[in-house]
Formats: sequence, C-alpha cells, structure tokens
Amino acid sequence: MLWGISFFNYADRQAVFALFPLLEKEFHLTSVQLGLLGSSFALTYGLCSPFAGALVDRIRRVTAILSGLYIWSLICMATAVSRTFGQLFAFRAAEGLGETLYYPASMSLISDYHGLETRSRAMGLHQTSVYIGTVAGGFFAGLVGQHYGWRWSFVVFGGLGILLGVLLHRFLLEPRRGATEPAAAQKQMGVRETLATLLANRTVRCLMGAFLCANFVAVVLLSWMPKFLYDKFHMNLALAGFTATVFAQMASMVGSPVGGWLADMLRRRSPRARLIVQAIGVFGGAPWVVLCALTTSTVWLAAALAAWGFCKGMYDANIFASVFDVIPPQARGSVAGLMNTIGWLGGGALAPLTIGILASAYGLSVAIALASAVYILSGLCLLTAILFFVKQDAAALIAPRRLVERVL
Repeated sequence: MLWGISFFNYADRQAVFALFPLLEKEFHLTSVQLGLLGSSFALTYGLCSPFAGALVDRIRRVTAILSGLYIWSLICMATAVSRTFGQLFAFRAAEGLGETLYYPASMSLISDYHGLETRSRAMGLHQTSVYIGTVAGGFFAGLVGQHYGWRWSFVVFGGLGILLGVLLHRFLLEPRRGATEPAAAQKQMGVRETLATLLANRTVRCLMGAFLCANFVAVVLLSWMPKFLYDKFHMNLALAGFTATVFAQMASMVGSPVGGWLADMLRRRSPRARLIVQAIGVFGGAPWVVLCALTTSTVWLAAALAAWGFCKGMYDANIFASVFDVIPPQARGSVAGLMNTIGWLGGGALAPLTIGILASAYGLSVAIALASAVYILSGLCLLTAILFFVKQDAAALIAPRRLVERVL
C-alpha cells in the first residue's frame, strides 16, 4: 500500500519536467525560469519538512500519509488552471506542502515492522516505487501532454492519486510506535529535546551532508535530462521523458534491493555497513554522471544512465535505514523530516536553478558534468562518519537496549 502511494508521490513531482518544452513554448520561459520552476517544489518541501517530521512523531502516521496524498493530488490537478508563470510556480511550490508528510511518516511506519536485520531490504523494496513512479511520471506526462496538452497530464495524475487514497483508506494500518525496539526506548521526547538529540549526533550531521550532495546530483539529472535529450538528441517529448528516466530508474530498481540486501547482511558484522554501501554508491556513480553529460552516443548515454542508476539505488536503499541505526524510534519522523529539509532545501532547491545558471553560461552538457563533483563531496561526508563516528553513535543507542535485556 505504501508502495502505491509513493508511486504517485514521485510520478506527480516528476511530471512537470517532461513538460518543460511545452511550458517553455507557451509561457516563453528562460532557462533560469525553468530552473526556478523546478526548484519551487523542493523549496517548499524542504522548508516544511522539519515541521512535518515533528508532527509525524506526535500523530497517527496513517492519517498523515493519507491526508498528504489527498492534498498533493488536489494541488496537482489544480495546476492545470495556471495561466501565468507565477501561477505555475505557486502550484508547483504548494504541491511540496502536501508531499512533505509522506516520507517521515512512511519511513517511521516501516521501521516499526522491520528491525536491524531487515530494515534496509524493506526500505530498499519500498524505494523501487520511487523509480517506477519517476519513469511513469516522465513518460506518461510527456505522452499525454504531446497529444492532449500539458494541462491534462496534471489532471490525470492528480485524479488517480485521489482514487488510490479512497481505495486504501480502510486497509492501511497503524503499528505500535517503536514495535521493533525495547520498551525502555519509548519515552516521548519534546521538540527541543528531539532537535538537540539530532543535531548533537555526529553521524546524523555527516549523513545530512551526504544526502544534500547526493540529492543535488539526482535532482539535476531528473529535472534537466528530458530537456537535454530534447535539445541535444532531438527526441520528441514522450521519448525524451521516457529515455531520461527509464534506464536510470530501471537500474535503480535492481540497485536498491541489492544495496538493501548487502547492507543488512554486512550490518550483522559492523555498524558501519549501511554507510559503506552508500559510499560505494556515490563514488561509483560520479564518473557515469560525467559520461551522461558529455557523450554524443545514445548507446553510451543509455549505458551511463543505467550505471548511474544502479549506484544511486545502492545509496537510496540506506538513506533512512542508516540514520535510524543511531536515532531512537520516537524521533524517527523528526530525523526523516530534517533529512528531507537538508536534502531538498540545500540540494533539491538549488540544483535546477544552479544548472540553469551554469547552462546559460557554459551550456547544459558542461553544467550537468560539473554536478559529478558534488557526488564526491557526498562520499567524503560518508567516509568521515564511517571512519570516526558511526560505531560510537550506534553503540550509544544500543547501550540502553542491552541494559534492559540484562534486567529482564
């Protein structure tokens, strides 16, 4: 059920990028304006995420998930009435307000069904919905827009999301919070205490830096690749939207379960395991980003997108599983919200606009290639946590658990 909701979460946010050429033509937009349009969602999403995370830790997560689904789907449909760039920008930004509740709530929910031994696999499998949703959003938005106009793309995706929410309303269940953790770890934390706990944790700070950088690169490729293919390889809208997503996302469909399985297996031996798998993903993905941008061959382009996608999947499977290894269950909604704030406000919001500015000066190929350097920064953040912090931070979380086990 969460997989289906997450599918629409990403299909709705990806649809606009496949429609960039149509929006550019109708509204006479510049590259910078297209970048701002791409950044508007991430800006709202990032600003609202810490509040959404704190809310999720204090209300029923199922209520948060379904309410968010209805809100973002209605806003997606309403985007079709836009007549100016300002209206497009406002609706796109407002959609981030609805979607901000989903990930803190769903990741917290999954962590109450899956403990240390299976958490990365569960979250890795859930993550595959992101890739399918991204492909569907890019392809079908381009297809519908090409034949019926861009407005109908938003109507179709938003309407289907509302229908899904109605169908799942009776069946999505709320587990006991912290069900996979010891009873002693369940004391409610205040907002200040939660924030202080998160910011004082050195591993959390490193993971936030890594997520900011990794999300920057991902948003660059997802937002600009359809237009890149449309301009450089002269593909039509549907083919550009499909090509920009299908190779990377299908490879991520493989990489995410593999990354989840590998991390769970290695986690039995070391608390560093999940971060090591993530580091392999970002360091391995950097050269493929460069090749995506600079190749003149569609065959090599497809291969580079696929290789990058596989590496991205390995990283993605462990985004929240890694941080949950060092954070107690009653703060997991808050840490997921804070992670989203850093990743989307610092990475996602800046990425489309930054590339738009660089593309105006140096061309889109060079601008996308330069994004690979940000992947290296992500890997350095992860290496810092692996070498110096995660072992101690994970042990500090487990210590109370072992005390309870001895008493019992």
